[in-house]
Amino acid sequence: MTTTKASLPPVSSSHDRPRTVAQRDAGGYAIAVVRIMLGWYFLWAFIDKTFGFGFATPAENAWIRGGSPTTGYLSNVEGPFGGLFNSMAGITVFDWLFQLGLLGIGVTMLLGIGVRVGAAAGAAMLFFMYLAALPIATNPIFDDHLMLAGVMVIMGLTAAGGVLGFGKRWAELDLVKKQRWLI
Repeated sequence: MTTTKASLPPVSSSHDRPRTVAQRDAGGYAIAVVRIMLGWYFLWAFIDKTFGFGFATPAENAWIRGGSPTTGYLSNVEGPFGGLFNSMAGITVFDWLFQLGLLGIGVTMLLGIGVRVGAAAGAAMLFFMYLAALPIATNPIFDDHLMLAGVMVIMGLTAAGGVLGFGKRWAELDLVKKQRWLI
């Protein structure tokens, strides 16, 4: 007489099951909200440094009043890269690059167009800010700049502009179809 074991259904994980539309949509909306928040984060930095609304930049130091957007932060860097960053502080070309970077990253993230380019630029800018913050007082490796740079990489890899943004329409443009890195 042969005995057989009752066969059990295979164990599955959530990775084995297809995601529902609601799960997929929820993830898309979550990424979109984070993308928009990052866009505002960068755009607000541009606006405040340009007009000096008194949040991070006093009115008298506003860029439109002759202030330098890079002087306050870069002239106070002390870590291993202090000399490099101090040497950039207050130089017109770095002021312009910094401000145009803030504006471009903010606009791409808010609108959901050119997200890959904006995310790459944002991750690079945040990485340089991380280097300027070394050594970190609160954690031996990570700080908020590095974490946000990681989030920017996720935005670029997921082409996060299609939900709550103009990314889908942007991707349909002939130029973007030919140059996919512009997504």
